[in-house]
Amino acid sequence: MIYARIFRLGLLACVTLAAPLQAELPDGAQQMIDAALATKDDAKIATVLELARKTWPDDAAQIAAIESAWKADKAQRLATVEEAKEQAIRTAGVFDRWKGEGELGGFQSSGNSDTVGLAAGLKLTREGIDWSHRLRARFDFQRQNGITSRKQLFAAYEPRWEFGEDIFAYGLAQYEFDERQGIDARYAVSGGLGYQVADSDKFKLAVKAGPAFRVTEYTDGRTESSIAALAGFDFDWRIFERLTFTQDANAVTETGGAATVIIDSSNTTLNLITGLDFKVSDKVRARMSYQIDYDSNPPVGKVSTDTLTRATLVYGF
Repeated sequence: MIYARIFRLGLLACVTLAAPLQAELPDGAQQMIDAALATKDDAKIATVLELARKTWPDDAAQIAAIESAWKADKAQRLATVEEAKEQAIRTAGVFDRWKGEGELGGFQSSGNSDTVGLAAGLKLTREGIDWSHRLRARFDFQRQNGITSRKQLFAAYEPRWEFGEDIFAYGLAQYEFDERQGIDARYAVSGGLGYQVADSDKFKLAVKAGPAFRVTEYTDGRTESSIAALAGFDFDWRIFERLTFTQDANAVTETGGAATVIIDSSNTTLNLITGLDFKVSDKVRARMSYQIDYDSNPPVGKVSTDTLTRATLVYGF
């Protein structure tokens, strides 16, 4: 037993002596790097390592070894976080991972005229790995001297499948009701391709286009069905830290009847909303928006262009 122990100790000593000796860093350098590593702040660690390399150039090899070990650990930590995030997305329920914003504004006046108005909106999004889902709805109501002068409802659901870095396929189902334009109900479905032109914290732009089918039920009892083409874009520009410019537009061109070509269309509609958002707090924004609804072939007695200016508060969740 004792001889075996002596043999193992001797072997360990030989291995230790055979290993190349690596000089230690000066105390000042080691303490500075250890303090930076303890903060777990990647930007601070990178700055301290660069400073140490310039201050102690003769110890560049040891500093490089520390940097390599830190980068490997950082990569492992990021991979673990991304793996956990992906797993959370894959195992999420149908009603999980939704986020969005609610919008509300209104007015009331009395005296020469009694007027009350309401503008409300809801936007929900759910981001997955390859799929995303968008739900939008808005409602406008105005009543003056006992007569309803505006009652408008819009709702849409749009799933997207991102099969390329910036390319996606979309589906769209939407419903509209607008008494002022003589529309009792309008249903539309569309599908096509889109392209994410830009996607950064300050500037976002996505465009899409595809065929559509639309059914319109008018307040006079008529019903029209038509094949159409849809084009749209979403644009957000953060001008300043608290000020954001938004632009959403959808244009639909109908062929009329059951025609299969989009040339010489009988009816074109455009829905365009331009807005300015001012960030009040992390959750609340003040929004001023201007909406244009255009119908090239409105019912008899109705005008082609309808506009609406809104001042609302938006709450994000």
